[in-house]
Amino acid sequence: MNPFLNRLQPYPFEKLKALKAQVNPPVGLEHIALSIGEPKHQPPAFVEQTLVDNIGKLANYPTTKGIPEFSEAIAQWLCRRFKLSNENIDPVKNVIPVSGTREALFSFTQTIVDASKNPLVVSPNPFYQIYEGAAFLAGAEPHFLACEAEQHFIPDFDAVSDDIWQRCQLLFLCSPGNPTGSVIDTATLKKLIALADKFDFVIASDECYSELYFDEQVPPVGLLQACAEIGRNDYKRCVVFHSLSKRSNLPGLRSGFVAGDADILKPYLLYRTYQGCAMPIQHQLASIAAWNDEQHVLENRNQYRAKFDAVLSILENVLDVSKPDAGFYLWAKTPIADTDFAQRLFAEQNITVLPGRYIAREADGANPGENRIRMALVAPLEECIEAAQRIKRFVSGLAQ
Repeated sequence: MNPFLNRLQPYPFEKLKALKAQVNPPVGLEHIALSIGEPKHQPPAFVEQTLVDNIGKLANYPTTKGIPEFSEAIAQWLCRRFKLSNENIDPVKNVIPVSGTREALFSFTQTIVDASKNPLVVSPNPFYQIYEGAAFLAGAEPHFLACEAEQHFIPDFDAVSDDIWQRCQLLFLCSPGNPTGSVIDTATLKKLIALADKFDFVIASDECYSELYFDEQVPPVGLLQACAEIGRNDYKRCVVFHSLSKRSNLPGLRSGFVAGDADILKPYLLYRTYQGCAMPIQHQLASIAAWNDEQHVLENRNQYRAKFDAVLSILENVLDVSKPDAGFYLWAKTPIADTDFAQRLFAEQNITVLPGRYIAREADGANPGENRIRMALVAPLEECIEAAQRIKRFVSGLAQ
């Protein structure tokens, strides 16, 4: 067996399952799940219809690169959304469709890392667990940068030593962040691009939550957008990951893309042809329809705005919690240990939340996820309000 498998920790939801198994929820209260970031809003009807209309494509093998129309739709969306020039996004060279960004983040790491050079994969902490697992299985060591409230939950990149940057081969960014919802600003992105040039590493920016934001006039900036602003039109050392799962409520479609530096994407495409992960043609056609429409995305944002406003109005006086920059998570501080909070909340109110320590690691003597919980506001508005009211009762009981 691959010895690196022994370094993998159980997935956060396996830990949560074991934690909940020690207690029983109350009879008579319906369960409300706020633990998993699985969108529950209705998928766009026109996307579903496109799938139905093209179900006959099941008879065709898909190619790894996908149909040209798909990459073209992605390139056009990138230009519209991030103010890129059509001349500088080649659908053939700068875009690769993928079967959801989870598999892409993992496989991309296997392409980038040279295990013979004592490599580091640098990641925010807390983080999406794929970053860590991908690093281990590529033969690299993960190096974690704490996301603390004092820094608006953005890593203090200025505090990273040259020795760490020297060993870094891949820097993962997550903006808007999971679980914090914090957005990395343009100036910081430009600073990181300069560091990538100086120390010769690749930046992989996970931007899967980029379309869930609150101010229509100020959408989150993207890494390729920062490249364009400094005239880096080849996107050297920069790659972004996007998905339809959150943007369009299509987690089951397993559709996303990777875009950026053509010199990196060329060998990555070669890797993918051997990996054998190609998106079904009917899924590609449905994805084209989704990327070409913004009205359903605006309606999606409006639903999340309503939920954040309602939930925060209930919880802000009993929990240390505030509206994030973007995304659909609340990253709340707990008055007791996060694991105890999650377990007791389930036992007393039949609500599932994710302990923060499960999606973070101890580094430099501290775990930045301790005494925090992640709540995903993915349930319908009425359920989110009901959950918030139960949580308020629970927390108020703790103070007595």
